Amino acid sequence: MSNLKGLATGIGSLPHQDADLALDLIFKNLPVIPFWPQLPQRDLREGMVAQFSENMPCLKFSDAGVYFDPQGEEDELEKFYEKAIANDYDYFKISREYAPGLYRFHERLKGEALSRVELIKLQVTGPFTFAAAVNDENGVALMHDKVFMQAVIKFLNMKALWQLDMFKGFGKKMAMFIDEPYLGCFGSAYTPLDKKGAVSSLAEFTDGLKSESVMLGVHCCGNTDWSIFTDSQDIDIISFDAFNYLDKFVLYADEIKSFLSRGGVICWGIVPTQEFTGQEDVALLIRRIRQGIDTLEKKGVDGQLLKDRLLISPACGLGTFAPQKAERIFSLLNETSDFIRENF
Repeated sequence: MSNLKGLATGIGSLPHQDADLALDLIFKNLPVIPFWPQLPQRDLREGMVAQFSENMPCLKFSDAGVYFDPQGEEDELEKFYEKAIANDYDYFKISREYAPGLYRFHERLKGEALSRVELIKLQVTGPFTFAAAVNDENGVALMHDKVFMQAVIKFLNMKALWQLDMFKGFGKKMAMFIDEPYLGCFGSAYTPLDKKGAVSSLAEFTDGLKSESVMLGVHCCGNTDWSIFTDSQDIDIISFDAFNYLDKFVLYADEIKSFLSRGGVICWGIVPTQEFTGQEDVALLIRRIRQGIDTLEKKGVDGQLLKDRLLISPACGLGTFAPQKAERIFSLLNETSDFIRENF
């Protein structure tokens, strides 16, 4: 894309019970990079793990959430890999009951809303976050099981491919975002990951996703080793919480410089979410962005390139808040986007 500067998008979750009300908010404030809304307050099936769990071997869903059932493990894994090898996208679909916002988003893009769209944003829960959230029959996270971790990586890859296949008919550029809040724990003694393994697993996950019409983004709303993403050659967009972790992010100036030089884009999560008070204004957010750009410039990063490859978003998803708060955050995001587009 030739001119991303200052465009705004969302992270994924919104607090609405009704998909159309959520989409009204999205198309009003983020018409150029709209996204499909995940609505966890509507149904437990819209949680970030449950929503992508259908047909994962040995995973079941109940009112208590997603749980592991080892019965028939060998047969389920065999069937799963047969479907994956055959590229049976329909087997990996997200059904309407699990994501009405996705289907209504697709339906509304068939109308006049599509004319303003430059980039269709889709999303999938990342393999680390997914595998860390589900325990096996012994209470151990699937991330610690090499067989199931490999299956999770391939499974979520197919969920992403199904979405891309669903939306490719619009003829628009797409961005598939990988949501990885778990990587905010990277470096912890409880995390069975090293950097080499994380980069390698991301490469497996992104295999076959990227193309001329598809950009790949990754979102982490905590502090992490950002070089995991700058070193991942398939990642085009890094989305971070710029309101809370800007001072940590700029420590990776050399890696950011290299990332930008190969065409990378940074999505600044500049509107606070948990910390949002309603007193924030465009001037405050612009000061923070300029502070980050100035700091990186002093460390040798091209300031104009930072501005040209700059998207903005809320710091994180909004699924746990009240709709009125989401509306205020999106309105401020829209105003900030307009300012950047006109003045940077």
